[in-house]
Amino acid sequence: MSTDGAKNGTRWLPRLMGVLLLLMGLALLAGGIKLSQLGGSLYYLIAGIGFALSGILLLAKRRIALGLYGLVLLGSTVWALWEVGLDWWQLVPRLAIWFAIGVVLLLPWARRPLQGPASKINTALLSVAVLTSGATAIASQFTHPGEIQGAFSRDDSEMGSAAPAMPDGEWQAYGRTEHGDRYSPLRQITPQNAYRLEEAWRIRTGDLPTENDPVELTNQNTPLKVNGMLYACTAHSRLLALDPDTGAEIWRYDPQVKSPTGTFKGFAHMTCRGVSYYDENSYVSRDGSPAPKVSDAGQAVAQACPRRLYLPTADARLIAINADNGKVCEGFANQGVIDLTRGIGPFTAGGYYSTSPAAITRSLVIIGGHVTDNESTNEPSGVIRAYDVHDGHLVWNWDSNNPDDTKPLADGKLYSRNSANMWSIASVDEDLGMIYLPLGNQTPDQWGADRTPGAEKYSAGIVALDLATGKARWNYQFTHHDLWDMDVGSQPTLVHLKTDDGVKPAVIVPTKQGSLYVLDRRDGTPIVPIREIPVPQGAVKGDHTAPTQARSDLNLLGPELTEQAMWGATPFDQMLCRIQFRGLRYEGQYTPPSEQGSLVYPGNVGVFNWGSVSVDPVRQILFTSPNYMAFVSKMIPREQVAEGSKRESETSGVQPNAGAPYAVTMHPFMSPIGIPCQAPAWGYVAAIDLFTNKVVWKHKNGTTRDSTPVPIGMPVGVPSMGGSIVTASGVGFLSGTLDQYLRAYDVKNGQELWKGRLPAGGQATPMTYTGKDGKQYVLVTAGGHGSLGTRMGDYIIAYKLAE
Repeated sequence: MSTDGAKNGTRWLPRLMGVLLLLMGLALLAGGIKLSQLGGSLYYLIAGIGFALSGILLLAKRRIALGLYGLVLLGSTVWALWEVGLDWWQLVPRLAIWFAIGVVLLLPWARRPLQGPASKINTALLSVAVLTSGATAIASQFTHPGEIQGAFSRDDSEMGSAAPAMPDGEWQAYGRTEHGDRYSPLRQITPQNAYRLEEAWRIRTGDLPTENDPVELTNQNTPLKVNGMLYACTAHSRLLALDPDTGAEIWRYDPQVKSPTGTFKGFAHMTCRGVSYYDENSYVSRDGSPAPKVSDAGQAVAQACPRRLYLPTADARLIAINADNGKVCEGFANQGVIDLTRGIGPFTAGGYYSTSPAAITRSLVIIGGHVTDNESTNEPSGVIRAYDVHDGHLVWNWDSNNPDDTKPLADGKLYSRNSANMWSIASVDEDLGMIYLPLGNQTPDQWGADRTPGAEKYSAGIVALDLATGKARWNYQFTHHDLWDMDVGSQPTLVHLKTDDGVKPAVIVPTKQGSLYVLDRRDGTPIVPIREIPVPQGAVKGDHTAPTQARSDLNLLGPELTEQAMWGATPFDQMLCRIQFRGLRYEGQYTPPSEQGSLVYPGNVGVFNWGSVSVDPVRQILFTSPNYMAFVSKMIPREQVAEGSKRESETSGVQPNAGAPYAVTMHPFMSPIGIPCQAPAWGYVAAIDLFTNKVVWKHKNGTTRDSTPVPIGMPVGVPSMGGSIVTASGVGFLSGTLDQYLRAYDVKNGQELWKGRLPAGGQATPMTYTGKDGKQYVLVTAGGHGSLGTRMGDYIIAYKLAE
């Protein structure tokens, strides 16, 4: 090829770059005008003009285009540093594209066809701009915005005491014990050897999603290890007993759940977080006191089924199963089954059942129920019921709308409609004789004008009930007149805390709004100060807002969102997110719902949800995985609700709110290309010193490997759904991140010690136990989460140290 031909072949490059810059500049200009009209940044308008002029000059083959582009790039770099500093992930949408174009324009093939004075100033200006932008990118690699670097300096000497005694190698309840601390005294896996973890076995349950299932079909189960077996339940309420060393199936029970409509599609969600275990003998000998009086029917159950599992099903039953052989305990209740719909009244298919395991005491099995959010103002009662653990008769019931009348409901009567419910897991202190209920709301979530006095007092808080009578001993409300779906989803954690005033029996309640409320569990007195802070006012017509909200001094709240915190993969979707932000109502946390559309941050998925936290009660360390995702809610006057509008799930789509003057739409705050509008990180792991109430370390957690079309694991820190566990050796485990890994961490400093790839989403809380072979195992359910979009599966996987 001739030299002239080569020169002719390069003339297209400045033209191509000119067209590209002209179009990009005009797009920025158009969006910049809109953003400036909303009171937002003028950068996009100014930069759009500069990039468009650079494009026009390139098309005219003028060398001054290089200098002008260099000025705009240099200005963009200064602006980016002013807005976000050396935050790499925030710099990417602001500078990456412009830096790349600058590099291309410095190529000889781009410069040579240009005409004009031979002065080198234009090239020099562009070179300085590219170098400055590149140096900024390099410098940002050495900073960690949002993270806290630190380590626990205490040794392993005892500061506190562990929860009620059980064999070290067992996991007998959802939170290991009814105290819900998710702490195991096992020490075989350590920070020094965790890298040797390998898969020991895996099984498939066979319970996979079908075309008749709802979008939000989830596998959130934490199996139990007790009685020499593992016990796991599936999304369709099937119960399996497995060999803990091999995963071999010992027995299986299928309750054959049914829907009155013939399909589960109308269910808001389907899940089984766990089952409950009761052993007659362990409770007789636990504290040396005599067993409570048992009815003749109960004695028959005890003889036939001395070790029992209580299985909640998706069609609102509670079934007693012989833990030895998987047979129904026929003498319990009605042929082994309690019908949880008794006294509940009408509800839509899937609108009432327990997604969480019942709490177990020496003489009671206590259970609440899920109620579909935002369906109507006439939903089932949120009543909490206590049944005799032996024969299944109703002992007491507590309804927030009728809190003083706890005697068993008479036949033919109904509990109050639409009272605050408990869909999560309760905790029990039998020594104090109390059960601690994490309460939800009277639905709908965003409309509160018709809230009952009981809802206004008890909802979105914790209630301590007397185990003997079911009456409330005390309560503490965390969100007043909740309009943001800030129900308490986390299991309360019971722990003895060492304080300046001595050791106190505490209950720690993590909440969606980011506060961790630490109360004396004897009477609800705050151990860590709680302040009532003024919040934004102005609800929709007919409703009102509370003037203040409770905020704990111990919290993992992130900074409030600003326009500068908006993000994107490119400057264009970032600009559109800034326009969205400016178009929404947002005055900080607790901005009321509005017809304009309100930004809810933290979003209704919460900083903490049903995964709760784990606590080492000996070293007084709290280990957790906070999330930071914003949601948008918009109130729609009833007359404007389109006929046939359907919800996607309880957290997205049009929520009907039948009976209220407004429906509501809810969705995550996302860009037009489907990534979060707020800048990462969206998920962390963190540890808190419960003696000083300080966050010791906080690190980004998880990658984008399974969240993008191209499986690139960018370590931005992704949301996690599921809880953590912690062991006496100082190793924490977590599997709930959107990328499919089970991870091990050094709880002392947050270092990631190991990760194991999962075949499906691990949105469940792991557990650990000792096998018959004397080895410590770590086990996780990997079945995915429908509405989060993680890969679905039916796996249960165990890991142990390589020989």
